[in-house]
Amino acid sequence: MASAAQARTGGVAQAARELADGVLARDRRAIARAISQVEDATPIGRALLDGLFPHAGAAHRLGVTGPPGSGKSTLVNALAQLLRRRDARVAVLAVDPTSPFTGGAILGDRVRMPRAAGDEGFFVRSMASRGSVGGVSAATYEASEILAAAGFDWILIETVGVGQSELEIVELADSVLLVLVPESGDAVQVMKAGIMEIADLFVINKYDREGGDRLRRDISVAMELSDWRRPGGWLPPVHTTVARDDRGVDELLQAIDRHRDWLHQDPARWQEVRQTKLRRRMRVLLNRALLDRAWRAAQIEARLEADLPRIAARDVSPYAWIESVLEA
Repeated sequence: MASAAQARTGGVAQAARELADGVLARDRRAIARAISQVEDATPIGRALLDGLFPHAGAAHRLGVTGPPGSGKSTLVNALAQLLRRRDARVAVLAVDPTSPFTGGAILGDRVRMPRAAGDEGFFVRSMASRGSVGGVSAATYEASEILAAAGFDWILIETVGVGQSELEIVELADSVLLVLVPESGDAVQVMKAGIMEIADLFVINKYDREGGDRLRRDISVAMELSDWRRPGGWLPPVHTTVARDDRGVDELLQAIDRHRDWLHQDPARWQEVRQTKLRRRMRVLLNRALLDRAWRAAQIEARLEADLPRIAARDVSPYAWIESVLEA
């Protein structure tokens, strides 16, 4: 007779298979449930990712990042609408700040993209950043894998917009679009923080505002002074848009197409790019798994709860307590 543990394992596997079948059949409710499972890090979600992995290689992932107020959501919506006119299937993952009360996404970009309603080829999901300083949540990559397996041609990933620390998007996206506005200021100063180097394409949105020409010139000069060409010769172009009026968005999408085509022109280069991103991703996954295992194995959470009153009373310093845990 099967043990209770075996029964639970079998139940998880069966539930994951059924959910995977729904995702592969492009059932929107199954896709939404699958993303919830991986967001909540459930055993079903873990098993589901194994089953979907062989089916998740075709989509092009476009990361859209930049400071708050740069119009990322409006631009993403405009790009998605253009892609839909091509009959491409488009999914949007909008990473929002985490609510301190519910742990969920605060802004809910589905509200800002009303034209997604009723369109079977357009899927929008808001995800909470859950404290990530890199602009995306830990589950965003897994959610993009689900959407790719569900047959979406394009996955647009909009970061939370925390400023200059949004470097994790490089691990997720095939193309990274950095959105700036004329008020972004001196591009050279922004470049020093590191965010400029992640961009495959630049766009100055809200270009009708004062300072757009100056910012465009600053970015161009910065690229001339530094070696920003990617291996293979790609030099990030600078485009201008007024997304709320759909001005310049078509030209921007054509530039994104050119970057995608450039990636695929040389199979060896595309393989190298994918493997480089996958190597970084595997390190993130391994670090997370090792950290979780260490917390469980040493029962650190229980020890912390037991010792917290002493630490709060300053009988034990946090640093001494951590050393004691590591030496245990």
